[in-house]
Amino acid sequence: MCDSLCRVTDRGTIFAKSSDRPVGEPQIVETFPAESVPSGATTTRTQYLTVERTGSLACLLSRPVWLWGAEHGINSNKVVIGNEKVFTIDDPYEAPPALTGMDLVRLGLERGRTAREALDVITDLLDRYGQGGVGDAKANEPYWSSFLIADPIEAWILETSYKTWAAHRVDASHDGIAAISNRLTLGRNWEVSSPDVPSGSDFDSWRSPAAPTGHADVRLSASQSFLASLDNHSDGGRDPRREANFVHEDVLDEIGEFAAHMRDHGTGRWGNPLRELDDAVPPPTVLLPDGTGVTICMHVRGFIATAASMLAFLPSGEGESPRAWVALGSPCSSVFIPVLPPHAAPRELASESTWQRFDELRRQVENDPPYIEAVRSVLAPIERSLWLEASEFDTSAKQWSTFHEDASRRVLAGLESLGV
Repeated sequence: MCDSLCRVTDRGTIFAKSSDRPVGEPQIVETFPAESVPSGATTTRTQYLTVERTGSLACLLSRPVWLWGAEHGINSNKVVIGNEKVFTIDDPYEAPPALTGMDLVRLGLERGRTAREALDVITDLLDRYGQGGVGDAKANEPYWSSFLIADPIEAWILETSYKTWAAHRVDASHDGIAAISNRLTLGRNWEVSSPDVPSGSDFDSWRSPAAPTGHADVRLSASQSFLASLDNHSDGGRDPRREANFVHEDVLDEIGEFAAHMRDHGTGRWGNPLRELDDAVPPPTVLLPDGTGVTICMHVRGFIATAASMLAFLPSGEGESPRAWVALGSPCSSVFIPVLPPHAAPRELASESTWQRFDELRRQVENDPPYIEAVRSVLAPIERSLWLEASEFDTSAKQWSTFHEDASRRVLAGLESLGV
């Protein structure tokens, strides 16, 4: 289970993704340099298949440690992708091992220079290889995926069922918001599709009638309500801070609201990193068939939890660099650390042991929900100071390297003070 959402404006695109995975499955954040095709090297090994090698763009990826592919990520051309598990009339257990949704996220980012190009990469690979293979090792479960693919000027919702797919475009001139969760959503609202989808047909007809949607509906509604609540503002002219690769103050505040949404425990957003410490909301303790208790910040005890999250800002100005904020573990019990994708990120984000420490905090909060107040009293001031400091940085590699060393020291000290 996962949730992805974005808002496309004339200033650029804000994107967010929470990766919900089996309890105890580590997920790390890594940077990968651009790569040309070396002489004689013509193939790339994905999780289950060997595919042709085309070279790759530099990427920052968040992936479960046992998978080649990624849950979400961003590349050097300001393209981001996140995926979700979906249930359809096609049975994934009948498909042979092929490309997983996580493979397609990574391949789309390595090869796509725009959102539309990444869409074409993914759908071409689907047509040639199909989907298949276990994506959840704990449950030994294969599944199909939907995707949210975005760049600074547009986003695409792509929904799939084995090799069948349909996609819908979102841009600033038409609402500009998009959200996906663990169900098909497009209906007849799509522009392009695979040849086996008849013109004008309802893509919801591919949804499995046997699969309940309450667990997805409640989170999808929460994301849609959050996006609808955001103020609709125009560019208002160029700002010299933006020309210097800074994140403008009001854009940064909106990104903070996205971070607060990723901490939603069913009562709305809380924990904006730019706000003074507010009341922390403990995770839900009741789980009902209608989806109550299955929240954006996921805590289905003993089964599934949010393993990592990412926020990204893709500025529309030529030459402006993207920014990202990445968290290991559950957002409620973690820190969104600013990074300069795709090259600069703290080494500790690629450490399985660091993930384990944040995951231990999640377990403690689930066992003692009021403990969330103590956790946030330590982590929130660290997060706020990191956000404010990083908002002033340009793209200096030395500056970011020094910042990440200091950020790691402060975050790890915070974990130490919390006894993990």
